[in-house]
Amino acid sequence: MGKIFLLMGKSSSGKDTIYKHLISDESLRLKKVISYTTRPMRDGEKEGVQYFFKTENDYQKLRAGKKIIEERTYHTQYGEWRYFTADDGQIDLNGGNYLIIGTLESFCSIRDYFGKEVVEPILIDVSARNRIHRAMAREDKEERPKYDEMCRRFLADEEDFSDSRIIAAGVNKTFDNNGSIDKCIEDIRSFITECF
Repeated sequence: MGKIFLLMGKSSSGKDTIYKHLISDESLRLKKVISYTTRPMRDGEKEGVQYFFKTENDYQKLRAGKKIIEERTYHTQYGEWRYFTADDGQIDLNGGNYLIIGTLESFCSIRDYFGKEVVEPILIDVSARNRIHRAMAREDKEERPKYDEMCRRFLADEEDFSDSRIIAAGVNKTFDNNGSIDKCIEDIRSFITECF
């Protein structure tokens, strides 16, 4: 039976960069699971690459059909944005191992859905100072920066990834990304290899 590796961390912790390195590492043979969102597409994003971008109506249809594995809703400065993983046939644990980006809450839901023996948490740790610096640099590159939303995400993550919630979820190992991202990626790569 395959494994689901759930990569998580606060905003601007490097999840996207780490994900790209791990998913492209042919020796790991990890498969993608594309999540869904109702938020607007950002500059440079493509349908079916970062997310499947859906309307609120699309989301409600999937929910009514009991196709939602896990979900979270963010009350942003621009309205409600939903992120979710759907039971849409992407995950077949008899056919390999998967890498998903998510939150602590989504880790718990996916673990409960598929079983704790097949879902492995990968929690990225970055200091608040480094995160805010990276978030500003990323937002500065946007055609229409949303600094208010950046701040909301930053503060929400402090609560969502509190020490008490991490402990309650049973996550007891973290991967440091305050220094060299290459070292962080190698540490995660070694962890994944040991889990096979």
